Amino acid sequence: MPSLKDLRLRISSVKSTKKITSAMKMVSAAKLRRAQEAAEAARPYAERMDRMMRNLAAGLDADAKAPRLMTGTGKEKTHLVVVFTSDRGLCGAFNAAVVRSVRARVREMLAIGKQVKILTVGRKGRDMLRTEFGGLIVDQRTGIGRKGVSFAEADDVASVLVRMFEAGEFDVCWAVYNRFQSAMTQVVTWQQVVPFAAADDAAATAAAAKAYDYEPSQEAILEELVPRNLSVQLFRFLLESQASEHGARMTAMDNATRNAGDMIDNLTLTYNRTRQAFITRELIEIISGAEAV
Repeated sequence: MPSLKDLRLRISSVKSTKKITSAMKMVSAAKLRRAQEAAEAARPYAERMDRMMRNLAAGLDADAKAPRLMTGTGKEKTHLVVVFTSDRGLCGAFNAAVVRSVRARVREMLAIGKQVKILTVGRKGRDMLRTEFGGLIVDQRTGIGRKGVSFAEADDVASVLVRMFEAGEFDVCWAVYNRFQSAMTQVVTWQQVVPFAAADDAAATAAAAKAYDYEPSQEAILEELVPRNLSVQLFRFLLESQASEHGARMTAMDNATRNAGDMIDNLTLTYNRTRQAFITRELIEIISGAEAV
């Protein structure tokens, strides 16, 4: 049985931990509100721009030449997986869910003879994937979003992807990130970013696109917009990932605070019972000594 001093020290330690987790929960809640607003505000723009790109691609004239970022290399041999995670932990299963999905998909690709390369955005993803797929990690980015996600950071990642694609280092690029739904729910999402996926209803999209006249030419518009659309989509992924991170951390710290409270209650009950047992034993010893005299 632990002594009263040990129990007091443990209760004090758990109370200190509870203060820390409670403070982290409040900080994450404050950051979550701003991050959620930014992610939700970016969704309509990113979705509409992606739809516009699909319309342009579907309505492209037969003799027009589309950018390679849109048409691809014609092969699907080498896949690049861009993994969005956080730089810090203490956010529940936020990072583990993404890494688990990446491991499963990469194993499937390797099993069917595909070549896989990984680019990590976030220190946790890099560290967790390094043990099994360290040789596949070709680049990494850390510190993104430390003071809030900026478009320049997304544009930097996009420029790396464009440079690698033009150098022939991959044929298909996938982005995997946590899509924010609520503070308690984040959905691991895979999205192909290079080349751009074709429209679901190509015929209807092409007919709609033919109704427009483009100035300058479709090729010139696509040459300018395709790289920018890539940056916009990556910017959206970063915003979704950051909002999901804050939501997951707030939920994890809330659970930790509740668990610390329960532990304090249990330790306090044990402390009181132990203290009462010591007092009872001392009284018995005093009474026994008095009777003996």
